[in-house]
Amino acid sequence: MTLILTNRTDAFSRGLDYLYGVRSLALLPDLIAVVDDREGRGTLCTWIGTHIDAVNAQLDAYVQACHACFLPWEQPSLQVLATPLAASFRVDGVCNLKTNPITLLIDVGRVIPLDWGRLVVHEYAHAQVGSPGHYAAFARSLTHLCRGLGLPPPPHSADEDALKTYPPYRFTADPLAFWRGAAPDWQAPVARS
Repeated sequence: MTLILTNRTDAFSRGLDYLYGVRSLALLPDLIAVVDDREGRGTLCTWIGTHIDAVNAQLDAYVQACHACFLPWEQPSLQVLATPLAASFRVDGVCNLKTNPITLLIDVGRVIPLDWGRLVVHEYAHAQVGSPGHYAAFARSLTHLCRGLGLPPPPHSADEDALKTYPPYRFTADPLAFWRGAAPDWQAPVARS
């Protein structure tokens, strides 16, 4: 199932429709909890309705760079979508292998914009091996991606815990600030993956 954005012109409705669409692609609907917050979702939905196409285009550029590291038949069919993820799940990104195409959900508010690509690389590795775990096949795919994109590969001794946030990325102080429009530098030129 591919997410189709509505043609609504009102930014709030378009943003809310987007979040409900993303929620239908999440492993668990509660991952996208902001739709249930009737008091706090107004600003977020309006910002999303206005800016989500540009954010997703930046994320897709990272996906295309990842695709270039593999032969065509090794590239997973996937879509990448930015969305605020519920803090209670303590995840920055999710790869839903049960959708067709595979869906990568990335909470760009949790990571500084220069490191968005690193989070995409991590989730792409899951999609490429078709597994949610951080095991040997994931480590091989991640190493291949890191080398292809000029990032330091994970150490050979890296265990599953070390791979959970590899390649390392920098966190933001307030993940929802981005979704409220308080991150004016997010459209900075893509510096690295």
